[in-house]
Amino acid sequence: MKEIGHWIDGKEVAGTSGRFADVYNPATGEVQAKVALASDAEITAAIDSAAKAQVKWGATNPQRRARVMMEMVRLINRDMDKLAEALSSEHGKTFPDAKGDVQRGLEVIEFCIGAPHFMKGEFTDGAGPGIDMYSMRQPLGVVAGITPFNFPAMIPLWKMGPALAAGNAMILKPSERDPSVPLMLAALWKEAGLPDGVLQVINGDKGAVDGLLHSDVIQAVGFVGSTPIAQYIYEEAAKTGKRAQCFGGAKNHMIIMPDADLDQAADALVGAGFGAAGERCMAISVAVPVGDKTADALIERLVPRIEKLKVGPYTAGDDVDYGPVVTKAAKDNIHRLVQTGVDQGAELVVDGRDFSLQGYEDGFFVGPHLFDRVTPDMDIYKTEIFGPVLSTVRAQTYEEAIGLALDHEYGNGTAIFTRDGDTARDFASRINIGMVGVNVPIPVPLAYHTFGGWKKSGFGDLNQHGPDAFRFYTRTKTVTARWPSGIKEGGEFNFKAMD
Repeated sequence: MKEIGHWIDGKEVAGTSGRFADVYNPATGEVQAKVALASDAEITAAIDSAAKAQVKWGATNPQRRARVMMEMVRLINRDMDKLAEALSSEHGKTFPDAKGDVQRGLEVIEFCIGAPHFMKGEFTDGAGPGIDMYSMRQPLGVVAGITPFNFPAMIPLWKMGPALAAGNAMILKPSERDPSVPLMLAALWKEAGLPDGVLQVINGDKGAVDGLLHSDVIQAVGFVGSTPIAQYIYEEAAKTGKRAQCFGGAKNHMIIMPDADLDQAADALVGAGFGAAGERCMAISVAVPVGDKTADALIERLVPRIEKLKVGPYTAGDDVDYGPVVTKAAKDNIHRLVQTGVDQGAELVVDGRDFSLQGYEDGFFVGPHLFDRVTPDMDIYKTEIFGPVLSTVRAQTYEEAIGLALDHEYGNGTAIFTRDGDTARDFASRINIGMVGVNVPIPVPLAYHTFGGWKKSGFGDLNQHGPDAFRFYTRTKTVTARWPSGIKEGGEFNFKAMD
């Protein structure tokens, strides 16, 4: 049985705690590897080593750090298929979806090539008599990233790129469910020129998370996962004076106006609701058609599209629409919630509970489900199901529809499909949700904008990637300087290039 360890001081090392977690092949249900769970001593050693390595890395000029980013982009492109293959085998998502996972992380590293620009401070000449004033952005020191199973390449890269480009050292604690890709990325960082010790990858469970949170060396922590854990990490980080950006759950609504192109809306809902088996924090899980006529026409279009979905392992080809969920526990929880929806009176229009894939009966596959006539008091509406389940909540007016999204406790993403510009502008202005799509079902911002939810979907003042990331991973120091006037002597006449 393959054993997966940690990445410490520039190399992969075996775990020493004697504790392991199973890594499954979600398509077959078989255990394909065991991943070591770090001890307190291993975590402390990794943090101490990172602190030593950070001093020199933080003093390296931003241009040199940007060159490491540039080389990392080349290496990820070189190994794209290899990374996607490893990702699919542990997570279960289709091969094209796995490549998209890597690609969206890669785009943040491309953005980080511009680190010298974002590290620039401000300057005021003549702030007073003979006085200049300027600010500097400086790294925090050692920071931590705690990342989820559903994007084992993208979100670690979202954390690594800005943190490292800003001159910090990072301790990454990825999900123990699919740990191989973060370790592969660590090896690529070394090949790209990142000094040993600046990035450490520690596999572990809650004990590892608490070890990072309670360390006096760690200056900031970034987290993506469920809302209860996001809130826990945010609160624990605050107790020790750490910066924190913690992103939690979601229940993303898509409002379909009567004037919308319903074929376009139906295609968007199927892709956004069932892609990656619904295991996305930006998945659309609630469709809100306005008016019964719109709802009936939408359901009529959704049913045949959903019934034609091809569910299978990533090895079955690029025409597979989605694969298994990550664990049997996840599968069982989805089925439990579907049954709750039936028991509470929702109409199960497409029932995927009996789905079974020949030859993969022990895999964690879940058939697609479509509910109609869901109401806000039902568990399937209030809870993030994180599976291939789309709920339809009928609204009679635009105000009722927008009110559903406004009142929900989550505020990660939302979308509206309409041909009317005034309605779209009103929706975008009034909605209390962090990422908004207009005729775009999954409005994940590009790398040079910022990603983050509102309400119980996000804790902290600064978001992921974009300019916010460099603000999060740096401190501002302001200097006021006065120089006495005197004789200036000497000079250099050769133009010196930047090292």
